[in-house]
Amino acid sequence: MDKEQIQNLIKKLIEKTTVKLNEISITEDGPKNMWVSVTVGEPHFFVSSDGEGLHALNHLVHRIIESKMPKNKKKEDISLSDASAQSGLGIIIDINGFQKKRVENIRAIAHMMSERARYFKSNIEIDPMSAFERRIVHEFLSNATDLKTESTGMGHTRRVVIKYIGNL
Repeated sequence: MDKEQIQNLIKKLIEKTTVKLNEISITEDGPKNMWVSVTVGEPHFFVSSDGEGLHALNHLVHRIIESKMPKNKKKEDISLSDASAQSGLGIIIDINGFQKKRVENIRAIAHMMSERARYFKSNIEIDPMSAFERRIVHEFLSNATDLKTESTGMGHTRRVVIKYIGNL
């Protein structure tokens, strides 16, 4: 699916909720991510209960996009945008800046914990997080040469461990 089709899909889904859609825009956030900023009249329908409605909207859009992906394409024939859409991770929908604030907060936690790992030269565990939040931490610290991140645990107790490996 191209940007316009994705934009129309999100617009239709939001309009079906009877929430007034004010504006929708899509920006590229690096080579793997597409950020869809949506402004609505009544954001509390999506962002209350810690963003449960927004999470559901993201999930619906990812599943619809996956269902429209051609099943007979070989992996090497899939473009980067197709691959990120197929994995369901490349598109992030934000309602009235809720996701942006959340991502900035997670990056701040990752930065603080990475500095703690460097200072103490040890492994630091972050509190349990969702897969989306763990992915943000892994991407944020991916360029650190003295740190390595990995996820440990199962289910709701899955967390990121920041490991100090020193300067290589």
